[in-house]
Amino acid sequence: MAFSITAYDRRARARADLRTGLPVAIQTADDVLVAAATETLTADRLAEMRALSTVEVALTKWRAQTLAAPAYDVDLVRIRAASDASVHWFHAMGDPSLDLAMPIKGPFNFVREGSADIHRAMLQLCKDAGLLPAIAVARADTVPVGLSEMTFADLNIVEKSPLDLISSARVPLSVAKNSRVIVYRKHDGGEEHYAIEVGNPARDAPVLSRLHSACFTGDLIGSLKCDCGAQLQTALDHIGAEGAGVLLYLNQEGRGIGLANKMRAYALQDQGFDTVEANHRLGFEDDERDLRLGAEILRGLGFSSVRLMTNNPAKLARMEENGITVAERVPLKVGQTVENKAYLETKARKSGHIL
Repeated sequence: MAFSITAYDRRARARADLRTGLPVAIQTADDVLVAAATETLTADRLAEMRALSTVEVALTKWRAQTLAAPAYDVDLVRIRAASDASVHWFHAMGDPSLDLAMPIKGPFNFVREGSADIHRAMLQLCKDAGLLPAIAVARADTVPVGLSEMTFADLNIVEKSPLDLISSARVPLSVAKNSRVIVYRKHDGGEEHYAIEVGNPARDAPVLSRLHSACFTGDLIGSLKCDCGAQLQTALDHIGAEGAGVLLYLNQEGRGIGLANKMRAYALQDQGFDTVEANHRLGFEDDERDLRLGAEILRGLGFSSVRLMTNNPAKLARMEENGITVAERVPLKVGQTVENKAYLETKARKSGHIL
């Protein structure tokens, strides 16, 4: 008897394998083995990949820009590694914390022939795994025994992955005793996300709502580098005062790059880069969050319109694009500190926040 393995299962396995350092096999005319190129790639794994073929490294256009490498594939670059390139070279290609230790990584032998679609999709899978977006790629006549195997279609199924409602319970809050917490999980085994519903908000009227991204540093330990904790508490206070509303808490730390990479970005900010520049040096976009999840949760709860507490016009646009009418934008201008002044100025100047 063989169990049926879905595309979601294969994607979840591949994501876990990347985090532990195992390559993932993508089934094509020539099977392609892909491993994360930074913190989980070991010298032994690299040697095993080299025994199969020449190894390439692929980076996003932002990391390529930092290395002064033209992004010939528009949004990414493929570089053929020298046969004697060490595992430290692969790490340094994707990790800006090693730029001073290895300032000269070239000259580069660029790969320009063939499709970059697999590279593009695997860079995204690295992001989904909370890793830096940098991959090592090798070709194989046959897939080595024991590796996870995927098709190209599996790589792209994340776009269709729905949220499943997992559980809910009454949780009295300091701002409102009549509250409940509802937990959702992506069907591909990804992060859980939460809805905090206060009172019994009418489904036929715009609901007072906040779309809040997780911020361990600001929400939990009182960091002064951002305004997140103050926004979270103020939003809850507003909902509690009104007696009804929904706060969506999405586990998309650091604008979707994860806490480990957020700390890498903070370290770069200490070197003088702003928050957007730091994300780019790490290989990420300005904002990697999937705000569609908020609209999906609201629809699942029966809401079709909101009064959204936000300073971010992008959140308004994502709600409208995904079927949720924004009847009103409610400003949240709180939490400004001496320490986050430059951060907030960057959000206004580069990300369009209304502050």
